[in-house]
Amino acid sequence: MSYSCTSRGNSQDTSSAKKTAGDNPGTGTGGADSSGSNDSPKKTTAMRVKKGCNSTEAGVPMTSEEDLLSSALVTPEDVLGLQKITENYLCSPDDNIYNIDFTRFKIRDMETGTVLFEITKPPSTDKTGDKRDIDPNAGRFVRYQFTPAFLRLRQVGATVEFMVGEMPIDNFRMIERHYFREKLLKSFDFEFGFCMPNSKNTCEHIYEFPPLSEDIVREMILHPYETQSDSFYFVDNKLVMHNKADYSYNGRT
Repeated sequence: MSYSCTSRGNSQDTSSAKKTAGDNPGTGTGGADSSGSNDSPKKTTAMRVKKGCNSTEAGVPMTSEEDLLSSALVTPEDVLGLQKITENYLCSPDDNIYNIDFTRFKIRDMETGTVLFEITKPPSTDKTGDKRDIDPNAGRFVRYQFTPAFLRLRQVGATVEFMVGEMPIDNFRMIERHYFREKLLKSFDFEFGFCMPNSKNTCEHIYEFPPLSEDIVREMILHPYETQSDSFYFVDNKLVMHNKADYSYNGRT
């Protein structure tokens, strides 16, 4: 996604806020009823709920971004061996041969049910324009702004809606790694499973956040956007999408 997202209110607020900027041809990191072309209606599948497991790095060899940029194939084990946030994208937008298109994203506090924010991809209005001047990485980055209360949450549900093109998808998997500066905070691993061709899919990912020390919480609040994440998407253990995000936790209540 290419969004700037501002969450207003703390985790107990019953209101949510939305703020978008730019196009969103990517993930994220989010119209809910956007079904693509009228000539090929999408099949809507039931929502799945997936609890993320903590990706274990035990026995996984260390890798570097430089090595992976020169590799023809990037696997889940490769990204699990990374020791810091990547500076570049590890695959091209053209690697998304399945035409996976993320169209909606919602995040809520699982304890209270409060919707912290919700983003919907605006419908495309230009299908014939000149694309030569479009940034090939547009839509692969999202910037979030939360209140400090977000760092106190322990379990968050992130609902994502996405479209699939004409090819079926086997073994769709996401690995998401969160860092503060050079420190890995958490690595999440989600399995989407099989997705039918020409389908609209909805899945809620349940994130269990690790407890953070007061020192780390204070530093994360004082240094906005130094908390960052890489989201890697795989089909049959091959990287097909890579999105990035950064986070601020100094928003007002």
